[in-house]
Amino acid sequence: MTLDGDNSRLVPDRAPGRRRIRDSRGLRLTRRLLRGPRSESVPSLTGAACTFLGLIDIAAGVFPRFRHSRIHAVAEVLPGTLGYFAAALSLSAGVLLLLLAHGLRRRKRRAWRAAVVLLPAGAVAQFGYRHSVIGALLSLLLLAVLVRSRGEFAALPDPRSRWRALANFVVMGAGSIGLGLVVVSAHPRRTVGDPGLSDRLEHVLYGLVGSEGPVNYVGSAGNTVDYSLGTLGLLTALTTAYLAFRPEHPVARLTEDDERKLRALLVRHGRRDSLGHFALRRDKGVVFSPSGKAAVCYRVVNGVMLASGDPIGDVEAWPGAIERFMDEAKAHSWTPAVMGCSETGGEVWTRETGLDALEIGDEAVVDVPDFSLGGRAMRNVRQMVTRIERAGYETRVRRVRDLSEAELDRVRGAADDWRGTETERGFSMALGRIGDPEDGDSVIATAHRRQAPDAAGCPDGTGEAPDPHGAPRPSGPYGDLKAVLHFVPWGPDGISLDLMRRDRTADPGMNELLIVAALRAAPDLGVRRVSLNFAMFRSALARGERLGAGPVLRMWRGLLVFLSRWFQIESLYRFNAKFRPRWEPRYVVFRSTRDLPRIGFAAMRAEGFVTARLPRPLRRPDPSPAPLQRSPAAVP
Repeated sequence: MTLDGDNSRLVPDRAPGRRRIRDSRGLRLTRRLLRGPRSESVPSLTGAACTFLGLIDIAAGVFPRFRHSRIHAVAEVLPGTLGYFAAALSLSAGVLLLLLAHGLRRRKRRAWRAAVVLLPAGAVAQFGYRHSVIGALLSLLLLAVLVRSRGEFAALPDPRSRWRALANFVVMGAGSIGLGLVVVSAHPRRTVGDPGLSDRLEHVLYGLVGSEGPVNYVGSAGNTVDYSLGTLGLLTALTTAYLAFRPEHPVARLTEDDERKLRALLVRHGRRDSLGHFALRRDKGVVFSPSGKAAVCYRVVNGVMLASGDPIGDVEAWPGAIERFMDEAKAHSWTPAVMGCSETGGEVWTRETGLDALEIGDEAVVDVPDFSLGGRAMRNVRQMVTRIERAGYETRVRRVRDLSEAELDRVRGAADDWRGTETERGFSMALGRIGDPEDGDSVIATAHRRQAPDAAGCPDGTGEAPDPHGAPRPSGPYGDLKAVLHFVPWGPDGISLDLMRRDRTADPGMNELLIVAALRAAPDLGVRRVSLNFAMFRSALARGERLGAGPVLRMWRGLLVFLSRWFQIESLYRFNAKFRPRWEPRYVVFRSTRDLPRIGFAAMRAEGFVTARLPRPLRRPDPSPAPLQRSPAAVP
């Protein structure tokens, strides 16, 4: 206690308490340093360190002055660097460290094994060549951290094939050529003459295979360039050979037994989700709950384990299937994500996994009993349908099992030829096949052009008697077929739109005509609900054009309208809105906000908007039928 000046008041002396607090904080900090980083943060920290060191080594191998800079002097005491005594080794070490960093961040077991082997070698190099005790100790310290946290590096290999060897050769070859040009151009004062770009490129190509090129250097610069180019070429060859001869891990596919189990679940619970039947795509994998009463279908794209729609089966068994899904993602260090789940599905996913959800759009659902072409709101659709029918078009709506094999072949060929893009699109809302015997409950709506009677009085203008079954005579590659819509079952009383295709020479309005025809024929087919297209960011487009919309919402809508030039976001929304549907929100489920760009890119690849395909002669034939699209490109 102390006196408080003139007031003679006793004031507690708080200095010892503050000292004890500082001492306890210091003790906690010391203990934290001794314990090292938390095990779950080791992969990301190690990956970041490898990335930094890789860039340092590459820069040191390319730029002569950088090898003597202060930053590289600092990097020499860090584990993993090889120093600046050999530019070629520095280049190869930098590239390998960059490759290794990606695997460590993803907790890959093989990357951990490589690091455990390389770090002792780095410690020996640091102590034996540089006589750096600090560098050797840091290498061994990081090695100890990796060994202690070895349980964090248990991720299994990704699906892969030997075609990745070709991709590696192309990418690494292009990178080696670009890096080689920088190496050749990094010694301008030591070159003989002034070689042009073509001479430098030729020197790089010769150097990658171990030969001398047309560029000459003064002093030891030529040896440095030659060794660096030779090392890059050798590294490209070795990584390509490794990828070519390592064991394959094929992508998970839907087996016959899996498909049989999924169909049984859809019979009992298929009416819950309009996207349920799309789980039967045969290029998807599946995980079942322990009870077998629920399942989650997925595809792995760029390290993202992408599920679509809600889990299949009994809602009470969904948590078991979701747990299996998350365990599979953790085992391979994949990023879990769900595209297009319903509100109920999103609630279960977020509750069981701790993931987050974001609304990405709305699904248009038309209730057949409430549909009518009457009224002012349906005037445009009514007028277009009437005009098309007067132009000589007729429609047919039938179950797939009611079509002959010849008709199915004609529909398949037309759907393939009328596709709006070279690449097939579809994943979450596309089945990928037409006319499979197991899909007999699917519905096909077709539009045909009626032919004027000919001189012989035949109604189809061919001079032959009409088909006894009423099928029109062919008048082109696909007869008089002008447009096709394909619907998949949605429980016992619903159908969900799979694809829309039309002949580009046909009159506009084919899709409106067929949707109206399907809705009119739905009661005879026992259908009460029809799911149409999915409209991305529908609510933002709708609210952004209303009176009183704020500047942020108007800017967001303007961006979506701009993007619609490529992705037809607005056109799909307006096309669906013509039929006065009810809108069912759909969500994306994700782990972290920073994962959204990666998930978005993976989803675009899965849907076919972004492709990176091998040349056609080099592609491995796909055992499953080509996917067909619920195609935005088919919307007029």
